[in-house]
Amino acid sequence: MADNEQAEGADGAEAASSKKGKLKLIIAVAGFVAILGAGAGWFFLMRGHGEEKHAEAPPLKPPSFVEVPDMMVNLVGAPGERVQYLRVKVVLEIKEEKQVEAIKPNLPRVTDLFQTYLRELRPSDINGSAGLFRLKEELTKRVNNAVAPQQVSAVLFKEIVVQ
Repeated sequence: MADNEQAEGADGAEAASSKKGKLKLIIAVAGFVAILGAGAGWFFLMRGHGEEKHAEAPPLKPPSFVEVPDMMVNLVGAPGERVQYLRVKVVLEIKEEKQVEAIKPNLPRVTDLFQTYLRELRPSDINGSAGLFRLKEELTKRVNNAVAPQQVSAVLFKEIVVQ
């Protein structure tokens, strides 16, 4: 008799666990189908909106450039070391063509500010790409101070040589 009760209890447990397993499987499949349907609906609804924005983009105007006279300065070194020189060719990038004529009269001031700053540099200040990036940012800041109402987008190096 005890064997019969154990057999019936085991069959009942297996039936209950199989029902719970099937229920979990059905819920998981239904959730997956719901997520898949929501993703497909979002894709079809949003697909048409992106095309409208790209059609309205205005054409970009190319930037203008102003040449700065070439500069050659001696770098600050430790006493007893040989003198090193820095030669730089720089171009100013400007967003609008009409600003070029406003900036050209200020080029002597820009050259003076650049020369004064470059003479204070050490060879270690311009080593590597990080040093050149800092130099470019500092020159951009100085040129924007010199041409105050106008704005220069960037200072571009055409040539930079350390001898």
